[in-house]
Amino acid sequence: MPRIFKTPSDLKSALGEHLGYSDWLEMTQDRIDKFADATGDQQWIHVDPERAKQGPFGACIAHGYLTLALVNLFLPQILQVRGISMGVNYGSDRLRFPAPVPVGSRIRGGGELIQVEEVKGGVQATIRVTVEVEGQDRPACVVETISRYYPEA
Repeated sequence: MPRIFKTPSDLKSALGEHLGYSDWLEMTQDRIDKFADATGDQQWIHVDPERAKQGPFGACIAHGYLTLALVNLFLPQILQVRGISMGVNYGSDRLRFPAPVPVGSRIRGGGELIQVEEVKGGVQATIRVTVEVEGQDRPACVVETISRYYPEA
């Protein structure tokens, strides 16, 4: 269940707080293959299950940028800002991929609101999203996402 904010300004009240978690998502070979097709990254560690069994990870792993792209799926499951005319992905800071995401594993995102500031016409929020792999100690991805929320007129 996402944390709901009635207006963009309400984000200020949660500064420094952990906002919750997304649902778990299984990383399938089909998802990895489709990402490889979309991006042209056909490296064997991602798309060749037989060869990957003999590789350093023992199985195919998700692309780091696929894991990052899934943050966009996780964010609305973590928080929702109401009373807006639109929200804009403004960018990200401090991106890291500390651990691989093996095919068949489950991942989820957790979010922490680390900065909120007024910008022209709206509010900018920086949310540190940590993508966890179920049963692993190290996260698969840690990124500070920057979103802008523009209130309804």
